[in-house]
Amino acid sequence: MPVMAASSMVFSSWQFILVYLPIVVLIYFLMNHLRWITAGKAWLVVASLFFYSYWDTKHLPLILGSIFVNFAIGTYLAKSHGPLPGDTGRLNHGISRKMVLAAGIAANLVLLGYYKYTNFLLDNVNALLGTAHTVPQIVLPLAISFFTFTQIVYLVDSYRGETAKYGILNYSLFVTFFPHLIAGPIVHHQQIMPQFDSRWTLMLRKSNLLKGLFIFGIGLFKKVVIADNFAVWADAGFDGGQSLGFFAAWATSLAYTFQLYFDFSGYCDMAIGASLLFNISLPINFNSPYKALNIQDFWRRWHITLSSFLRDYLYIPLGGNRSSEYQTYLNIFITFVLGGLWHGATWMFVIWGAMHGAALGVHRLWKKWGRPMPAALAWLLTFVFVNVAWVFFRAKTLEDAARVLHGMVDFRSIAGTSLPSAPTSDFAWGGWLSDVLLQYLPVGLVGHVPAYLAIAFAFIVVRQKNSIEIASASLGSAKLVCGVVIFSLAMYAMLATTSSVFLYFNF
Repeated sequence: MPVMAASSMVFSSWQFILVYLPIVVLIYFLMNHLRWITAGKAWLVVASLFFYSYWDTKHLPLILGSIFVNFAIGTYLAKSHGPLPGDTGRLNHGISRKMVLAAGIAANLVLLGYYKYTNFLLDNVNALLGTAHTVPQIVLPLAISFFTFTQIVYLVDSYRGETAKYGILNYSLFVTFFPHLIAGPIVHHQQIMPQFDSRWTLMLRKSNLLKGLFIFGIGLFKKVVIADNFAVWADAGFDGGQSLGFFAAWATSLAYTFQLYFDFSGYCDMAIGASLLFNISLPINFNSPYKALNIQDFWRRWHITLSSFLRDYLYIPLGGNRSSEYQTYLNIFITFVLGGLWHGATWMFVIWGAMHGAALGVHRLWKKWGRPMPAALAWLLTFVFVNVAWVFFRAKTLEDAARVLHGMVDFRSIAGTSLPSAPTSDFAWGGWLSDVLLQYLPVGLVGHVPAYLAIAFAFIVVRQKNSIEIASASLGSAKLVCGVVIFSLAMYAMLATTSSVFLYFNF
């Protein structure tokens, strides 16, 4: 799998929260106050490119080249979308506009394919043919999957004649705006570009400042206090190599299920919150997916903008549900296999995508049979399936996945309580919780109780209103006090430990 360069300035780092974000916000609104509107946009572009290149400067030319090439193609397509009578849809020299669009999309996909899938394809060719071809290690550029898909959408809209009014500065800001650049949402130009041209967004607004910080603080808490701590148990179970008993296997799988949930949910909250500081509303990308009562509902709630992209630019072009019933099921399956492969160049992601494609097919059949299921049972089946599928998503090898899954059905070991060893020093709370528990519990249970309590706590939390629902109502004094407490706890945990990169940064 390609290797992604890593650094320390993530949304959940002190460098971002205490230095980068305040400076960018203050200078942007100062420029707007002085009526340097164009300079303010340019500042945001430069600041966003700095945020991107902070991870690895050698990939800065890549994103800049991608922006300029796609803008040139998009402008050419948009301005050639003339309303002249008898327009044949052809450019100069008889070149079809569809050919230009296809070439632009292909160029983006080839670039993505080279960085993300070269090693995967070569490994499979070597395994199939018994060869030993190698290439130098390819470092996966940060955010290439997201800015590639964003620009493909823009090219399609340009072909439809919807983007002719945008210049290079607006387009650059649309692509690079740092709250969504690294891990989404995959934004549509109509969702964000008009906001940058609105006079309403130019001045600092107290309501958006408070709402943005409130949502950002909840996201920070989800990441550093919840997700990063679940990661300790998940890593110990998945990567330890030891056999797992019944409870250990379920704790391992559920730890990753909730790690990924709170990690991605936390990122989405922080992206929306940071964007609101600039009076820019990003589309909701995460809407309590573990409340879903079926797998279709799950994909309407999880990574919403990716689901929309796959539907509009893959499933529908394949034929959607306009063909035979068999073809419809095949289109669903292909869409999700490719969606799995988008997440990473390993067969584990392909298996995960295939499982979800098959599950959506089963759900479609069940709906045709017209046999409604009790809500509690529907939720349980959906959650258990999603949890089992995440095992393949997280495991590095099929053997690791099999080891965890075997433990989950090993009822002979149900009497045991053993969990994979995980040092308490790895947790955000340090060792104080274990010190307290040692006064009341046997030594052998101290390392296990926090895991079970955390999983029980997570089940309760995911059933509550999410941060967007809470913030959509007025922020009274009680909510603001809670927000300050949550933010303070998250800041303490962040400064006490080293927060890991967000999981979706790897995709």
